[in-house]
Amino acid sequence: MKNTKCLIQKWAGAFAIVLAFGLITGCQSAKPAASAEKSPVAAAPATEATAPAAAPAAVASAAPAPAPAQTATPAPAATPAAAPAAAAPTATTTSLVSVTPPVRIKCGVTEGMKDSAGNAWVADEGFADGETYEVEDAEITNTTDAVIYRTERYSMTAYNFAVPNGQYTVKLHFAEVYSGIGGPGDRVFSFNVQGHEFKDFDIWVKAGGFSKAYVESVDVDVTNGTLNITFTPNAENPKINGIEILPRT
Repeated sequence: MKNTKCLIQKWAGAFAIVLAFGLITGCQSAKPAASAEKSPVAAAPATEATAPAAAPAAVASAAPAPAPAQTATPAPAATPAAAPAAAAPTATTTSLVSVTPPVRIKCGVTEGMKDSAGNAWVADEGFADGETYEVEDAEITNTTDAVIYRTERYSMTAYNFAVPNGQYTVKLHFAEVYSGIGGPGDRVFSFNVQGHEFKDFDIWVKAGGFSKAYVESVDVDVTNGTLNITFTPNAENPKINGIEILPRT
């Protein structure tokens, strides 16, 4: 009986030793396991830290995008606004009008007319500049067509016409009807018809007084397709009432 009790004590002691050993081993192996679980958590911040680094790279690469907008600067190609410069040549030819003689021009009006002989007179054209003046129902002597002399263009520098080359008789019609002119010398000017110069021309002197018609005729040759009449002031402004360009036979 005593031997059996001793045996049980020995087995219990051995079991206690095995149990103690197992407990010690279990505690040591549990500690590494806990640290292994924490390591992934610690690694996560590392991946999060690298993610922001990629974001700046994306922003930097997107920055050049505005550059294409600068290619819109080819707007300067709109400089064809210089086209208006091409319009300048037309300004130098505004007074050049193509006519086919015989042609009769009623100066100072916008509508044509017919004279007592049935000839058609066209509205004022071919002038380079100047102003118009009219005296309604003025009594004009030395003519059967007083209406020609009741309107005028004054202060002009030229009349220019494109005509076929040939020989022409040019008739310039004048009458002094402006009340500001009171006698000889009050209006004096010069004019040139296709190279033929008329200096110090005084309508009052040529016509013989106020409100009297006078026609100056000159034969010209046209060889360059244009017929030019120019005016130069002396005292008061140049003026004219009518122009005829008639073929010379």
